[in-house]
Amino acid sequence: MAGVSGCIKYSMFIFNFLFWLCGIFILAVAIWIRVSKDGQELLSSGESGMNPYIGVNILIAVGATIMVLGFLGCCGAVKESRCMLLLFFIGLFLILLLQVAAGILGTAFKSESEKILNETLHKNVELLSATTENAEVFQKALSEFQEEFKCCGLVNGPADWGQNFEKYSKSCECPDTQLASCISYDNKYVYNQPCISFIKDLLKKHIIIIIGIAFGLAVIEILGLIFSMVLFCQIGSK
Repeated sequence: MAGVSGCIKYSMFIFNFLFWLCGIFILAVAIWIRVSKDGQELLSSGESGMNPYIGVNILIAVGATIMVLGFLGCCGAVKESRCMLLLFFIGLFLILLLQVAAGILGTAFKSESEKILNETLHKNVELLSATTENAEVFQKALSEFQEEFKCCGLVNGPADWGQNFEKYSKSCECPDTQLASCISYDNKYVYNQPCISFIKDLLKKHIIIIIGIAFGLAVIEILGLIFSMVLFCQIGSK
């Protein structure tokens, strides 16, 4: 019985140590995005109505919470503290409930999210022909996207660029004039396909990855709940 208890104890410690490291990583990345120059450029690209720092602040909160829970779990396992193990169990259980609630809400509002995304992309077409600093950041980002995915413009094709077309036309020029996917526009041979479909496909792939990670985390969290409760009960029976 002591051997089984010791095995669960050290398994619990290793699990929570890795959990704690994940929290540190998430917190470090979020803080880097919040304070670094590159992170500021990333956050300021685009002119959506949503505050871009909200997502980063959520990441900071998540990272800090995971760190605290990992610390409680490690200390609770090593010191065999029922109080710490109980706090760890409650905290992890609440996180699991929030994940489930987020998944349900995400499924329920999927069509609404797609509508908002579509409206945002159509609204950002205006940035391609603008001359503001924020617009230039967005233009450079889309220019790189065009070059990689072989598309031109955001929604309506090369016409989206307006007066800025000459400046960014090189990123969507066709290397082969015989390609059926290319057209002649403003004395240049460019890709006819706008980038909106590629952006949507890319976001869908990322969402699938996020769902996979969420399921993986849910399995890990359930294991953590089982380990903590078993150890909690065994310490109480001593």
